Amino acid sequence: MARTVAARPILQPGQIFCPIGRALDVIGDRWTLVLVGHLLRGSLGFQELRARSGIAPRVLSARLRALAARGFIAPEGERRPRYQLTERGRALEPIITATARWYLRHGLAHLEVDPAGFSATSARSILESLPFLLREERSAGVDLTFEIRLSGFGGGVWTVRIVDDVCTVRDGFAERADVRYTAEARVWCAVALGIADAKAIYREGLMIKDGGREAMDYYFHQIARTKDAPPKAHAQRTHAKARDAAGTAGPTTQRSAVGAGRPTLKRSAR
Repeated sequence: MARTVAARPILQPGQIFCPIGRALDVIGDRWTLVLVGHLLRGSLGFQELRARSGIAPRVLSARLRALAARGFIAPEGERRPRYQLTERGRALEPIITATARWYLRHGLAHLEVDPAGFSATSARSILESLPFLLREERSAGVDLTFEIRLSGFGGGVWTVRIVDDVCTVRDGFAERADVRYTAEARVWCAVALGIADAKAIYREGLMIKDGGREAMDYYFHQIARTKDAPPKAHAQRTHAKARDAAGTAGPTTQRSAVGAGRPTLKRSAR
């Protein structure tokens, strides 16, 4: 007589030992890794986190409370606290780095994302993403400092340094810049993302490069750059918007506009 085999019950997800699933129970909501990623660069206040993430105030407040309760962040101060990562929060750095690089190297193409949709993004968001965009195969053994001087909405001054295939970005002037870029913020963003053609931008005087021959596009991936050149019509629209925003034919390299007392670099032929 045939033996009847009882069907095995299907376990609930929480009953199954799955490190990936159980980790996502803790860090898998939409904003946890985003907020931790911003705080990897240093402590930030509530409004600074809002500006970097675009999260609605109520949602951000709830997420910060949850991250603090789980031991990922610790608030500093009471009235207007700044948030910093704990050791547990900083341990998420490899996950955040791998996630960001997957999206930039694979996700954009697989999801058919149009890079032109980021044309209104802030210069800060692009600059702070540069460590994920670094071409490690081209930056090994490199010691190079770029200074980015941007005017207009979202402008400022940043120092980008590459040392032995590691990229760091900080606010402020460089102590010694190998290469300096000066442009209106909208223009620089379009070039950095590969939306606008750099040669056309230089030719029209909308961005100025001083110093050595090294170029950022050699060391960093440009998400819109493909084997096909950017459409001419789109490049023309980008240039026209840049002129309207800047109100001039292009940026200036006068020291009074970017900080007195700083050395002027020799203009590169490139």
